[in-house]
Amino acid sequence: MFGYVTIYQKDLDNAAMDCYQAYYCGLCQSLGRKYGTAARMALSYDMTFAALLLTALYDPPTQTSQGRCAPHPLRTRPRAVNEFTDYAADMTVVLAYYNYLDDWQDERKRTSYTAAKILRKSFLKVSEQYPRQTKAVKEYLKKIHECENRNSADMDLAAGLTGEALGEIYAYKDDIWSEDLRQLGFYLGKFIYLMDAYEDLEKDKKSGNYNPYKFIGDLPEFDKTAEDILTMMAASASKAFEKLPILENVDILRNILYIGILSLIHI
Repeated sequence: MFGYVTIYQKDLDNAAMDCYQAYYCGLCQSLGRKYGTAARMALSYDMTFAALLLTALYDPPTQTSQGRCAPHPLRTRPRAVNEFTDYAADMTVVLAYYNYLDDWQDERKRTSYTAAKILRKSFLKVSEQYPRQTKAVKEYLKKIHECENRNSADMDLAAGLTGEALGEIYAYKDDIWSEDLRQLGFYLGKFIYLMDAYEDLEKDKKSGNYNPYKFIGDLPEFDKTAEDILTMMAASASKAFEKLPILENVDILRNILYIGILSLIHI
């Protein structure tokens, strides 16, 4: 479901692209260093955004370097590593572990069962360090299954559950910025859920899988309605972002919130 919080490359200059690439590769490096090669398979744009956002807000010491990797062996790429690429790696493990378990429970995918097994030791380590965030993701999956079993037509409820989980992840610690971070994560989480549901609607109609858009998918102007809802979620996330005292990499973060995620609606 994740992977929608991404950049719009055409609107960024080379320096901004290098900076974004550095955090994307830095997150990959943090995943590999802390949890091994298998964890790198869960690398996502969403957690790259979280690393960039929290770095810009808290301004931690950041180690930069250049390097090659197996997927890109021909040329060096920039890397930026700090406590928030490590934190984003931790949260990636939590999200991936529960996602694999969910796939196994729902569809009996052996590959997902194996992946969850590989990540279990890492997940247990993270859950001890971040019990609040881990509990939020666990509760999210429990409640979303209840929502699916009831075949709820309340798309705001279903999307809000994703928002609550991501909000707890974005709220790195309890401080003066935690509520604005929660709001940002909440509306981005809702956007992610609803964007995923919109893209999967036709497939879910055929498979019978739960999708809250199925209740309104045949109405006139459905596409326009869905676009308006997604735009509203992006706008609410942007409003929460603008409350934060962020001065660095604002162009990249705004690119993602104002252009990147909205460009997906028109794909």
